[in-house]
Amino acid sequence: MWKKGLATWDEYRDVVTVRRDATRKAKARLELNLAREVKDNKKGFFKYISSKRKTRENVGPQLNEVGALVMEHTEKAELLNAAFSSVFTAKAGPQESQTLEVGEKVWRKEDLPLVEEDRVRDHFGNLNIHKSMGPDGMHPHVLRELADVVAMPCSIIFERSWRTGEVPEDWRKANVTPVFKKAKNEDPGNYRPVSLTSIPGKMMEQLTLGVIYKYVEE
Repeated sequence: MWKKGLATWDEYRDVVTVRRDATRKAKARLELNLAREVKDNKKGFFKYISSKRKTRENVGPQLNEVGALVMEHTEKAELLNAAFSSVFTAKAGPQESQTLEVGEKVWRKEDLPLVEEDRVRDHFGNLNIHKSMGPDGMHPHVLRELADVVAMPCSIIFERSWRTGEVPEDWRKANVTPVFKKAKNEDPGNYRPVSLTSIPGKMMEQLTLGVIYKYVEE
């Protein structure tokens, strides 16, 4: 309005002063809340820190098997995937996974469930809403709000997985981020993978750990 001649300079200056003061106070409140909640919301804290950096830490050019630098993102991802796969060892477990029919025979009606619905509900109710979701797109905030709804079907899936020894395919998928370790950043071998799996898959791991921990204690 001032540029169009519809307001005086004093009116424009007063509005600017008020808005700058409000912005400054809002920024101070944001930083104070991030500092207070850093134990529960580390992701938000470091995201804010990263936004203030002048440089971005991206994966740079990578050397392929013939010593040429690869610039395309797809080719760099394939090189890192090959490096991570080469050091991964798939060890067969002591017990082969059972078919669904065999699992049904082992799981009798009179058997007590190992994964109780109340325990699953408690786990969902205690989820950290600031955590990231996995490849399945299930956000922990949604799962925590719907704990009473998803507890029963998830407990059935967890119980079936425990009884049959089968892990759902979606739980074995992960979003992998390469993190640079040291030495030359052009070498794919100098990166380590950080995997982000699905929330229900990690919950199944926690339930399994609880059973094993209790057994070891006894």
